[in-house]
Amino acid sequence: MDYTDMQNKKIHQGRNIKRFREMLGIKQEALAFELGDDWNQKKVSLLEQKETVESDILAQVAKILKVPAEAIENFDEDSAINIIANTINNNDNATMTNPAVFNYQPSFNPIDKMVELYERMLEQQKEMIEKLERLIEKK
Repeated sequence: MDYTDMQNKKIHQGRNIKRFREMLGIKQEALAFELGDDWNQKKVSLLEQKETVESDILAQVAKILKVPAEAIENFDEDSAINIIANTINNNDNATMTNPAVFNYQPSFNPIDKMVELYERMLEQQKEMIEKLERLIEKK
């Protein structure tokens, strides 16, 4: 697949919503609760099946998931995999067997970044639990 094929490939925004939601450990019911009274698990499921999502709903979902709307609009797993594979295979004739690829010395501590990510995910999970508790109390 070349670059023009990747540009012409349709991004499935509903599937991207599902990917980000699942990565954050958020259930469809919780997303529906956050979206408001007109929403339920079934409606979120149908939303995740849509190739193109209305921009106002997409913006609302992005805000709830705390990801940029552009990430949902533009994320293409196949393209990301191709870019990563091409970067590894074409970088100074590096291949998976070339240790030069794995000698990367970042200017930041990757463990610190992982800790930041986990802390953010825990905070979001805590917020979601509090919202679910409020939902249960409401019933």
